[in-house]
Amino acid sequence: MKKLELIITRAWQQQSRWLNLLAPLSALYKRVSDHHKHQYKTGKKPTYHAPIPVMVIGNITVGGSGKTPLIIALVAYLQQKGVRVGVISRGYGRADDTPALVQADSTPQMVGDEPCLIVSSTNVPMAVGVNRGQAIDLLIQNHPNLQFIISDDGLQHHALHRDVEWIVVDGVRGFGNEKLLPQGFLREPLSRLDGATVIYHDPRPEQYPPDSLLMHLVPSEPVPLVGVDKILSPQTVYAVSGIGYPQRFFKTLTDLGFGVIQKPFGDHHKFGLDDLANLTEYPIVITAKDAVKVRELAKDSHHAIFDNIWILPVKAVLSKAVYDEMDRVVKNFI
Repeated sequence: MKKLELIITRAWQQQSRWLNLLAPLSALYKRVSDHHKHQYKTGKKPTYHAPIPVMVIGNITVGGSGKTPLIIALVAYLQQKGVRVGVISRGYGRADDTPALVQADSTPQMVGDEPCLIVSSTNVPMAVGVNRGQAIDLLIQNHPNLQFIISDDGLQHHALHRDVEWIVVDGVRGFGNEKLLPQGFLREPLSRLDGATVIYHDPRPEQYPPDSLLMHLVPSEPVPLVGVDKILSPQTVYAVSGIGYPQRFFKTLTDLGFGVIQKPFGDHHKFGLDDLANLTEYPIVITAKDAVKVRELAKDSHHAIFDNIWILPVKAVLSKAVYDEMDRVVKNFI
């Protein structure tokens, strides 16, 4: 299954012609999606309304768009302003679908990799669950003073009422062949962007009008997975990733002067020792998102490979227009 995912992902990136064979499946996907949305819009299925404002930050594409670093940056900003913010997420990759709080010692198996990263970065109150309404109820029960909730993804989760929607678009990656799944990597048609608050993830601000809502990721020096006081100078490395759009990670390393041997796995890949143990010729560099899983793997193993693994931290840099927009949300809803 993971190999098929990688094959299709590569085909999307290359806009392979054989994807046209999947057009009937994309048409079926659209009919099912439209029917699902219509049921909530007409009230045939119930929609959960939270007792406090909810902001959904999501995307209309499959794969990484920079959503999680954006959420981390916004949470930190709101905390600095004194806003009592909480976060919810589906918690992809969990072993259990029951709603759960994300604690400092939670593991990716318990709550998912991205929630672990968000909480370790911000210490924000957070809950996960397939049912977003139940996750919100659990979060508010344990943190009754919350004023505002950010939903990590959930743009297509129509069972959740949202007061604010932000859609993150990867300006460099674009929309490929602009087709819906599985012919392309769109979850929803491009018309979904009409009238929406769109945050463009792109390090090329000169290509956008002034005061555009922009973000980009800035890497810092690689840090060792285990141990301290070690420096990884630019050299040939294995770039190991289990993220939705690994090409951005590979390019970042290349821009930093590293020679990159690409080792992509599927999004949210559950790493095992076998994935890493044979990569001994060069240092291994992983993303911060993958690090939360690999670090857990290292705790259960004394294998020497973990002494040769490095994490590439990144931080979202937001334009002033994004912060201004967030200020308007706070003024209007809190």
